[in-house]
Amino acid sequence: MDLKRNVSLVAALRYKGQAPMWSFILHRIGGIGMAVFITLHILASFIGGKSGVFINTLYEHWLFQIFIFFCVLFHTINGLRITIVDLFPRLLVHQREAIWVELAVFIPLFAIAVFVIMSTALRG
Repeated sequence: MDLKRNVSLVAALRYKGQAPMWSFILHRIGGIGMAVFITLHILASFIGGKSGVFINTLYEHWLFQIFIFFCVLFHTINGLRITIVDLFPRLLVHQREAIWVELAVFIPLFAIAVFVIMSTALRG
C-alpha cells in the first residue's frame, strides 16, 4: 500500500479549514518565534562581548520587535480561545465565530503596538 501525497504549501493553505487552519499555523509560528527570541536572549547573555552585542542589536531592531510582539500576542489570544473551548466543550460548534472574535481583539491591539513601536523607532 503506497501512500503518496504531493500537496504544495499553497494547496494546503487553501484547505477547507480556512480560519481554523490559519489559526493553527499562526499559533505554531508564534510559539517558534518566542522560542527563537528566548534562545537569542539567553545566548546573548552567556556569550557576551561583541557577539552578545550583535545578538542584542538583532533583537532590539524594530522589525524583530514587531515580529515578537505578533508572536506573543497572537499566541496568547489564540491560546486563550483554545483554553476556553477546552473548558467548555459545548462551545466547539462556535469555533469559527470564536476565531473572528479573536481577530477582532488581536488586530486593534497589534495595530496600536505597531504604531507605538514604529513611532519610537522613527524618533530614535
